[in-house]
Amino acid sequence: MFRRILIANRGEIALRVLRACREMGIQTVAVYSKADAQSMHLRLADETICIGPAASAKSYLSIPNIMSAAEIADVDAIHPGFGFLSENAHFAEVCRDSNIVFIGPPVDAIANMGDKAKAREMARRAGVPTVPGTEGTVEDESEAVDIARGIGYPVLVKAKAGGGGKGMRVAHNDMSLLNAIQGARAEAQAAFGDGGVYLEKYLDRPRHVEVQILADAKGNVLTLGERDCSMQRRHQKVVEESPSPLLPKDVRKKMFKAAHRLMKTAKYVNAGTVEFLVDRDNSFYFIEVNARIQVEHPVTEMVTGIDIVKEQIRIAAGEPLSFGQDDIRFRGCAMEVRINAEDPDADFRPSPGVVRSWCPPGGPGVRVDSHVYPGYRIPPNYDSMIGKLIVHKPTRREAIEAMKGCLDEFVVEGVHTTIPLHQRIFRHGGFVAGHYDTGLVEDILARR
Repeated sequence: MFRRILIANRGEIALRVLRACREMGIQTVAVYSKADAQSMHLRLADETICIGPAASAKSYLSIPNIMSAAEIADVDAIHPGFGFLSENAHFAEVCRDSNIVFIGPPVDAIANMGDKAKAREMARRAGVPTVPGTEGTVEDESEAVDIARGIGYPVLVKAKAGGGGKGMRVAHNDMSLLNAIQGARAEAQAAFGDGGVYLEKYLDRPRHVEVQILADAKGNVLTLGERDCSMQRRHQKVVEESPSPLLPKDVRKKMFKAAHRLMKTAKYVNAGTVEFLVDRDNSFYFIEVNARIQVEHPVTEMVTGIDIVKEQIRIAAGEPLSFGQDDIRFRGCAMEVRINAEDPDADFRPSPGVVRSWCPPGGPGVRVDSHVYPGYRIPPNYDSMIGKLIVHKPTRREAIEAMKGCLDEFVVEGVHTTIPLHQRIFRHGGFVAGHYDTGLVEDILARR
């Protein structure tokens, strides 16, 4: 097992990884930018190292700065968390060449899965259904028009790298397609350093369901159930739950098998998520693999009792999975909401600043993952998520009622948050009934 791990991230995920390391008896090194000098995880780490100014490009995205910190601190491994360098194949390669273990998938797996066009091709080879679209990236715009006409409008223009809704545009005709390609390329180039895009058929108001995977270096691949992530705003997940309320048992079983085949084909190792779109006929289509820990991993942890971060560390240390597929038991329903420092009544304008009061809810089956405390200053330089509220109850109805109570109990003063939006969601009849898709959040916002 590792002696010392550097956590190459910030915020709640850095704190989450740090706590897992402490429970495993592993020393931790926390890196931080000057904007994060008062972050909570720095208080708990065995060693802290400043890696640069507030700008991500000069701190959390700076491979030389992070590797210098790793060498100074004499660490055995680096955990990248999510976002930043977590799916950067070059970073994983640099770690490998420096004899420092990257706690995540192998370099080739990251490279193949990070390129969505390659991932789609691998899915086809594994016999996993994909959304109709181009075989690879689109180079010629006139050819793109011909392809789009063949697929049938509307089509989705998607960046082959990255995620989070960046580099994604919907086109309804030839002219909007050309504009979408240009816009998606520019956004993808700025966000990921890769302007490659591809086309796929746009599915009208599908559901978004993902399967959590754990795989070790011995060839064991396990599925840890699914999460329904259909509650989204502008392709950004807002609420996640497990199990999916509308996924029939036979479809769920087929989806698990498809995810398993894909990750076996990819020779995947460590934690990962296979994401699917599900149409109104319950046909599902592969869209991408997230080759890292997910923001919503606590949902799966609650229904399975498996600590995914600890498993990541054990797998990276070369240990085989200590349990098999038949050992995994799914219990009850878990739901997660993302608490962002944004103002829902002002088009979700970011709301950085000092948190004067922070009083999270509690009780049986309630979990709050956050790095925030009273007096903490939320910097304007990073993602606006400041916490995650998770509840776990025997039934979905109980989970909804518990979440409603927790949201009403949650007090945050000094900044705006998305708590009011979540209160509306959990009182909406469609969501409560489990009859929702990727368009419901926008419908709720439109009724203000």
